[in-house]
Amino acid sequence: MAKKGKKYVEAKALIEKGKAYSIEEAIELVKKTSTVKFDATVDVAFKLGLDTRHADQQLRGAIVLPNGTGKSKKVLVVAQGAKAEEAKAAGADVVGGNEVLEEIKKGWLDFEVMIATPDMMAELGKLGRILGPKGLMPNPKTGTVTMDVTKAVNEVKAGKVTYRTDKQGNVHVTIGKASFDAEKLVQNYMAIYDVLVKAKPASAKGVYMKNIAVSSTMGPSIKVATAI
Repeated sequence: MAKKGKKYVEAKALIEKGKAYSIEEAIELVKKTSTVKFDATVDVAFKLGLDTRHADQQLRGAIVLPNGTGKSKKVLVVAQGAKAEEAKAAGADVVGGNEVLEEIKKGWLDFEVMIATPDMMAELGKLGRILGPKGLMPNPKTGTVTMDVTKAVNEVKAGKVTYRTDKQGNVHVTIGKASFDAEKLVQNYMAIYDVLVKAKPASAKGVYMKNIAVSSTMGPSIKVATAI
């Protein structure tokens, strides 16, 4: 295991081992323990008591954070005709139809979010092996398969984040930048926390919110109290 740098060790010393902090305390510590020279990204990880072998316990969705993420994502809209023009007017970075899908087949993936109109999904489905593993396949649950391309583009640009349980029942979400006011980071955290609480499947047994931690890019992890 690589040896941690002096700044990281000093930052970690500010965190009491095993303590679960209130989200307000945790965010203050995240800001204090960010040691990189750039504006670090702040992430939250939720460990949920879910058995993802069951389809109804696989959570997936999207939320527009109240204060955005501090990062504008490059958006590709796959649409034709009037919907393609609408996407361009809404500020999509790249807009195209089947010609864009051909480029993706050749290996072009210079975008972060793909939005598609429903009529394009039959062709898009053929690219599942390329887009699926990278989390780029549009999905109605996250609002990225829609006829309202203006709304979809605006939401992504405003700070929409998607969430999805992995095989272990973990959900990882970006909630902003270390330069954000602490209050704004707390508000973003509460927005995703509330969504996950409401999304608890009826079939989930035992403790639901098992563990929560926040951290900044290359910074130490800080445990957060699971109850508000």
